[in-house]
Amino acid sequence: MPTPIENIRNFSIVAHIDHGKSTLADRLIQLTGAMDAREMAGKEQVLDNMDIERERGITIKAQTVRLNYKAKNGQNYVLNLIDTPGHVDFAYEVNRSLAACEGSLLVVDASQGVEAQTLANVYQAIDNNHEIVPVLNKIDLPAAEPEKVKAQIEEVIGIDASGAIGISAKTGEGVPDVLEAIVEKLPAPKGDRNAPLKALLVDSWYDAYLGVVVLVRIIDGTMRKNQRIRMMGAHAAYDLDRVGVINPKKTEVDELGPGEIGFFTASIKEVADTRVGDTITDDRKPVDTPLAGFRPAQPVVFCGLFPVDAADFEALRAAMSKLRLNDASFSFEMETSAALGFGFRCGFLGLLHLEIIQERLSREFDLELIATAPSVIYEIRQTDGTVMELHNPVDMPDVVKIAEIYEPWIRATILTPDEYLGSVIKLCQDRRGNQKNLSYVGARAMVEYELPLNEVVFDFYDRLKSISKGYASFDYKMDDRRPGDLVRLSILVNNEPVDALAMLVHRTRAESRGRAMCEKLKELIPPHMFQVPIQAAIGGKVIARETVRALRKDVTAKCYGGDATRKRKLLEKQKEGKKKMRQYGKVDIPQEAFIAALKVDG
Repeated sequence: MPTPIENIRNFSIVAHIDHGKSTLADRLIQLTGAMDAREMAGKEQVLDNMDIERERGITIKAQTVRLNYKAKNGQNYVLNLIDTPGHVDFAYEVNRSLAACEGSLLVVDASQGVEAQTLANVYQAIDNNHEIVPVLNKIDLPAAEPEKVKAQIEEVIGIDASGAIGISAKTGEGVPDVLEAIVEKLPAPKGDRNAPLKALLVDSWYDAYLGVVVLVRIIDGTMRKNQRIRMMGAHAAYDLDRVGVINPKKTEVDELGPGEIGFFTASIKEVADTRVGDTITDDRKPVDTPLAGFRPAQPVVFCGLFPVDAADFEALRAAMSKLRLNDASFSFEMETSAALGFGFRCGFLGLLHLEIIQERLSREFDLELIATAPSVIYEIRQTDGTVMELHNPVDMPDVVKIAEIYEPWIRATILTPDEYLGSVIKLCQDRRGNQKNLSYVGARAMVEYELPLNEVVFDFYDRLKSISKGYASFDYKMDDRRPGDLVRLSILVNNEPVDALAMLVHRTRAESRGRAMCEKLKELIPPHMFQVPIQAAIGGKVIARETVRALRKDVTAKCYGGDATRKRKLLEKQKEGKKKMRQYGKVDIPQEAFIAALKVDG
């Protein structure tokens, strides 16, 4: 017996990182009896199923679960919960999850108040016409100030917070009220059971036994086993092997009706064949117009990944292909480097995404990797009128052929306690930022800045956290591309360019960045039998230089007595040898030197 559509509630939980989304999801699962105490024993954050998610205490992948709830009015409801990530790098996961729901729980930490990503995620929910229920978490903490935070929500976000529910997701206090609020305040989905099938593809992941598992939200019509479906964006048709719901185990059902969220498998081999946001319809009775899908995830940061041991290249290729099965936003293509050999140029959604992919490659596949300096996509307009996208500074065309270089800019929102405001503004100014707005949220300042993305990907987030003692929160969204006075900074070791250390920087910062890089490399490159010059250059002009002194053997040690010319002769002979050595000698740059040099802050 299918659940009547008026008894279905689809909702997501949105919040800043670490405000308690996944813990609240655990309590809801427990209260509705979807998992018993034995299954949940010793398992925090049931929906965070990657080790890395548990360790870092963050959600990377949006997870879905179906809960059955008997409300106080005696009726049975089906609640479809999507737990979303809070970090800015995974904003597209939030985006697609919100498209499948009608309402959101806005979770705010009662001791910390509204943070930068609380704003970003709640505005996305408002854009999707969601009904929003504010929830104040961590009210059991001594530092909690619920009344103050309610006022903050009203002032900053502009939604009524007088009925905000105070809870402690850790102890379970107040959580039953959240379930009642979901039933009473959130709207039921709309849909026509007798119309042709129309469903939104929300997510897909790879299962070793079932192939690709596809998560869908049914808008109209019904989906049954053995039905032939068509994906309108991918222009592919499949026969459904199984249809089911996740509660939290996969449970097969006869059919999915309008308003329901469930999964299907259809012997699909590649996750790349299932585009998130695609419209799924019946192959025999298709709908006329597809749903307005959402923008695919665009890589923002690029970096080269090379195996430390060249023999691991094929293993790295296989590992990346496996990761790509479950993460369509991660892209890679092969590249070669004179210094590092064969590797891959990879695209990521941000620095956290890069870090997580790197960590998963080393953990899950036991690979040792070297990563080059992260760079962004530049648009180069050439004098002959052609436009090219530049992912790797090494591929930059000759300066004579370049008319203009356009770089991506972002719009950043930073929330910081008042005493760190001066340092935050100085950091943004140093990174070529333009201040757009400054307002106060209670005792905290909210600054809006326009910043070039290549200044942010390097180490902006780390610097921001250190100058604000960890209190500042940061969120950004892509703005546009603007022309910039950018130059390619090349690093030469013993007159040989090291392509892995090449980078595009603003002309005003090139000298300081080049000098810092040379000084760092001087400390890191071990002395050789000959003198090793380290230079930073823009085109043919050297702007900074350091020298690693040569190791010297005392050739005059055996020379005792006799004429001084004997000593001179030996020293001249040594000098000639050093000269020859330097001409043919090869400088070994240790792997640690690459990693440390890339972390330098000019």
